[in-house]
Amino acid sequence: MLQTRRFLLAGGAALFSGAYALDAMARPRHHGAAAKGAAPAAAQPAVPGADTPATTPVGPVDTQARWACILDYNSGATLLEKNADERMPPSSLTKMMTAYVTFGMLKSGRLKLDQMLPVSERAWRMQGSRMFVPLGQSVSVQDLIQGMVIQSGNDACIVIAEGISGSEEQFVALMNDTATKLGLTNSHFMNATGWPAENHYMSARDVAYLALRLIHDFPEYYHFFSEKEFLFNKIRQENRNSLVVKGLADGLKTGHTDAGGFGLCASSEREGRRVVLAVNGLPSSAARGREAERLMGWAFANFETAQIVSKGDVLEQAPVWMGVTQTVPLVAAQDFKILLPHGWRNGTHLALDYNGPIIAPVQAGQVVGQLTVALPGGRQASIPVQAGQSVPALGFLGRAARRLHL
Repeated sequence: MLQTRRFLLAGGAALFSGAYALDAMARPRHHGAAAKGAAPAAAQPAVPGADTPATTPVGPVDTQARWACILDYNSGATLLEKNADERMPPSSLTKMMTAYVTFGMLKSGRLKLDQMLPVSERAWRMQGSRMFVPLGQSVSVQDLIQGMVIQSGNDACIVIAEGISGSEEQFVALMNDTATKLGLTNSHFMNATGWPAENHYMSARDVAYLALRLIHDFPEYYHFFSEKEFLFNKIRQENRNSLVVKGLADGLKTGHTDAGGFGLCASSEREGRRVVLAVNGLPSSAARGREAERLMGWAFANFETAQIVSKGDVLEQAPVWMGVTQTVPLVAAQDFKILLPHGWRNGTHLALDYNGPIIAPVQAGQVVGQLTVALPGGRQASIPVQAGQSVPALGFLGRAARRLHL
């Protein structure tokens, strides 16, 4: 028969768990639950939509951003969202996708950091933010990456796109194909730079998730986003991400267009937790920096990762049928961590489920059940439960004696 054991752990209802671990690389979806009847934030008419608060698991949070999304890296959980799935002009946040494609080429060996790429007249004439590539000369891929992610060089993007695919148009097709494979359902690219164009868009959630993938998929190249300045062609330019310059984040990118306002994507790791933030639609670069810094601090201050059980913890002594011992310890097959709002640990409910009694012979490490935690909205997360030791079956005489005893 089915044996179920339930435990009440100290601390509140679990919000997120290891079931959303980034190892599975499942694209994070809408996890928030809007607080009904909440009073709107104080109106800030300089930004459309600024009078609407963001949704979070702990209630509404005011933000001046028109679009916002904050994800927990380890769990993939959404900590804050505001118009997070609405299509928006991404401006130079687009360069994160250009970087993702470029890093993929490097990792596959189809591109080298010291490889020299020629500068076309089209790249040289590109307007907007630039790293000032020299016409008719060649620039190394490493310099171009630094010029793209640190100086936000539009010209660097064109050189990379033409060097990889022959033309920017063909490179953009590769960007869109990659977006589809990553599950970026609210992203479509018309260029490699983020230059304003019809039908060129991303959502705040897509930006944040793309950042997660950059960190996870290309740790060997992620350091480029954390460099505070870059000197090229005798021109020194500072990283435009103020959180990186202040040492509050180790990446990723900023952007600005008239239609989309000022945007920023940043990631920071503190005490073993990493958070990724994407905001857009701010009225100025100063407001962008202040709001990103405030929301990043909020994300770290309001959530904690609770270790529910550790790998190897004994959860139960389960009865064994016809074994040389009458019980076997059931142990957690892996660490079980849950992301919780601070102060919510009391009241967390766990259920241990297994078919019992367990029939001998039992092998150590054999999966015999699962440990489950219920999540908001009826969602559940679980980890396997294993036998902590081997239990051989009784011999013929032993089985006969046991049956006679029963």
